[in-house]
Amino acid sequence: MKWYSKYLSVYEKPFAEVPAATVAEVRAKLAERQSDRPLVTVSVIAYNEEKRLTACLWSLAEQQCRYPMEIIATDNLSKDRTAEVLEALGLPWQRETTPGCGHARLCGLNRARGKYHINIDADTMYPPHYVETLVGALERPGVVAVSSLWGYIPDASHPAFGLWCYELARDTHLWLQSFRRPELSVRGLVFAYDTSLARKVGIRTDIIRGEDGSLALGLKQYGRIVFVRSRRARAVTGYGTVSKDGTLLDSFRVRAVKALKGAGSLFTRKSEYEDEEDNLLK
Repeated sequence: MKWYSKYLSVYEKPFAEVPAATVAEVRAKLAERQSDRPLVTVSVIAYNEEKRLTACLWSLAEQQCRYPMEIIATDNLSKDRTAEVLEALGLPWQRETTPGCGHARLCGLNRARGKYHINIDADTMYPPHYVETLVGALERPGVVAVSSLWGYIPDASHPAFGLWCYELARDTHLWLQSFRRPELSVRGLVFAYDTSLARKVGIRTDIIRGEDGSLALGLKQYGRIVFVRSRRARAVTGYGTVSKDGTLLDSFRVRAVKALKGAGSLFTRKSEYEDEEDNLLK
């Protein structure tokens, strides 16, 4: 049985259908995870994630971690019952009134009390040693940030073997790319970093996507960005970015072409990037 199997019982379900016993269990376990003196802040951002948020928080509530932590959340003006879920589960949260992923990330960073900050996406589930593994990597001398990997839930449209092939190819490319340009291999749903340095660099709020890669670009001047390939740090998420290209094969083709065009990034370093016009917030 997969570690996330029981969380699927509430994944993609309206909060009204989540059993009261599950709500009570998750609320109690989340409270147990909260430390008055956290070493790490686990920061969840959510926008219209009512159907996936409970599963995400359930996975965080069952973290097995030797480091003291706090778990906080930011609701980025959701129009569904996301805020109600956060209240029912007793999680400290705040509403960010300016739309945009960068604003939501920044809201969490500004409230963080931990030395380290771990990004969490509300549509994603995290394995039981996720936080411990990332903090362990951040504790190494000279490390300022950590990025890990993620997988997808097999279903009728995405068979397990097809996903395995897809993820293997993607993971290999991200790993090779991480040696010279780690900022291009960073993804927000699996990214952790030094809190004080992140505040010094800043999180961009003027772009639609890529705020985490931009942060990584700024952080690497202060030390190493480590790419963690351990399955203990491999999250599981939905198909938001994959399904937009059509079938799994279509998605593979699109990304393979892009990877081949950018193959030069595997052998060169870069200290700055030019913003694309269509990625700038007006």
